[in-house]
Amino acid sequence: MSVMIAFGLASIMLLLGVICRAKVPFLRNMLVPSAVIAGIIGVAFMNICDYFGLNLGTDSSWFTQIVNQLFIVSFISLTLMSAKESDTTKKGFFKGAWAIGIIWCLLFTITPIIGSLLTFIFGESYSISPIYGMLIQFAFCMGPGQSTTYGGIIEGYGWDSAVMVALTFSSLGFIVAYLIGIPAAKRGIKKGLAKHNSSLDESVLRGYLKEEEQTARMKKDTTVNSNIESMAFHFAIIGLCYIMAIGISKLFALIPGYIGTSFSSLMFLNGMYAAYIVKFIMKKLGIDYFLNDDLQNKITGWSADYLVVCSFMAVSIKVVSKWLVPIFAIAAVCACVSAVVCFYFGKRTGSSYDFERTLGLFGMATGTAPSGISLIRIVDPDFKTTAAVELGASNPFCNVFNIPVYIMILGYAAGSFTYTTTMAVLAGMMLVFLIVLKATGCWGKKTYTLK
Repeated sequence: MSVMIAFGLASIMLLLGVICRAKVPFLRNMLVPSAVIAGIIGVAFMNICDYFGLNLGTDSSWFTQIVNQLFIVSFISLTLMSAKESDTTKKGFFKGAWAIGIIWCLLFTITPIIGSLLTFIFGESYSISPIYGMLIQFAFCMGPGQSTTYGGIIEGYGWDSAVMVALTFSSLGFIVAYLIGIPAAKRGIKKGLAKHNSSLDESVLRGYLKEEEQTARMKKDTTVNSNIESMAFHFAIIGLCYIMAIGISKLFALIPGYIGTSFSSLMFLNGMYAAYIVKFIMKKLGIDYFLNDDLQNKITGWSADYLVVCSFMAVSIKVVSKWLVPIFAIAAVCACVSAVVCFYFGKRTGSSYDFERTLGLFGMATGTAPSGISLIRIVDPDFKTTAAVELGASNPFCNVFNIPVYIMILGYAAGSFTYTTTMAVLAGMMLVFLIVLKATGCWGKKTYTLK
């Protein structure tokens, strides 16, 4: 019952978010997604109720559980979608995906260094350990799902409230993505940098479609609905992948030490592996046509919207109140650094649409990939550039090259590495990423000016 009450409250907040987006001029003009609006309303509502001791039948811990599970579902659903080969044939696509991935990895390395160093400034007054500062990249670069996952692993090593701190960072990251990204997008439009921009129609501004505007079909049936609803079939495949992911996690748990513990806890990655296996088997059996990409995309989007609002509502101010000053300070500094890195390197990746790439990169480096796509859509509403697709294609590079970074951080949390060793390896990785950017031609001459 508690989880369903939490889900119901998140639903109410989403509806309020839709209303606010449609009716409040500032939110409408800033194109703030309803899920972010809902999350801000929701976190205020939950903490006010907590302050006055009102029993809602649920609490922040249930929202944390929802975030964790929805993140696994979204990764499985995303992986079950088929790759669009036509997108990868466009000129510069691979270089763009590579550049975005390496710059993202650079930030994944820089931000924990900054976050942990800042904890020494607040250490005596707030008794905050460097490991909490190292949570910033799981939040900014990865989002609420990984914040919960990696925060949970670190809590397992004895660091209390790591999940709550990471989710707080993540919530602030979403605000940063739009607070900086949208004005930058509008500035670029004014400067003529967005070559494919057209005026945003009223439906995009208000955030919903009127009856006469509802022309697109949401899905194509792949099953006979009198037998099984297509949506139910797609969720059944996701459920199969989820159970397989549990089995994969148990296999990883057999590896001794913190590596086995860590990898067995990464259910979202294990869900992705399971989805790849299921998709491969279905393709070999010639039944992959049962999966429809449009419907799968809707499931991914559904999970992402609820994931965002629940990540805000999972934040308990009471729990993190003793660290609010260092948390906000770390978030503010890392937001500035992320903006500088993204806008410096983004304009030097060497394409005619570096501006679109930059916006997408910044959104992904502070919120999530959908945040980046939302920013790209402002300047490229019809996706005539490959910037949006490059964000998705950059994920394999991100997921491979960030492994040494999070292994070192988890190792430090587990007590296997000293702080000095961890910082030295992260600094070394930062240097490697800079060299790779230069060597592969992704750190070239400036292609646009935003000033």
